[in-house]
Amino acid sequence: MSRFTFVETKIENLFVIEPKQIKDERGYFERYFCKENFKEIGLSKEIVQINHSLTKLKGSIRGMHFQTKPFSEIKIIRCISGSIQDVAVDLRKDSKTFLKHFTITLSKSNNKYLYIPEGFAHGFQALSNNAEILYLTTAPFQSSADSTINPLDKVLNIKWNLDITNISPKDKNAPFIDGNFKGI
Repeated sequence: MSRFTFVETKIENLFVIEPKQIKDERGYFERYFCKENFKEIGLSKEIVQINHSLTKLKGSIRGMHFQTKPFSEIKIIRCISGSIQDVAVDLRKDSKTFLKHFTITLSKSNNKYLYIPEGFAHGFQALSNNAEILYLTTAPFQSSADSTINPLDKVLNIKWNLDITNISPKDKNAPFIDGNFKGI
């Protein structure tokens, strides 16, 4: 029996995940990850890295980041404190949803997380102070494969929930999508 509900989105292979909790008077128990259960949505690669991010200031943006081949990665994103507006952009050149994005609020209170397949850029905006996320990846970070698309790109037209309070120089100065962008 799966300890997760995998909810399909309008973008192929991108899933919202709802863990099933076992509750009693002490609190609850839930599985964060199970290799066998995640096979249901096509995860065949090993999780090789777990990252923890703290964003102190509400309104801050991180992203839109991705790694190029051969270091493309699947990400599983979960907010463990506070809340974020999480965004995944389809960069798969042959996809029916090429350059479309999916947005969801992830929070400690709604207990959902997002499965992002290879070929997507990922970013988020902190909707609270001290927003923390954990994310599992199937490839280690490689600076030579590190890529960014500007989170304010007009082609993507991401509607950030809050006014932007902070953004790194790397993200603010990231390239915009132009007519030469063919996807990954």
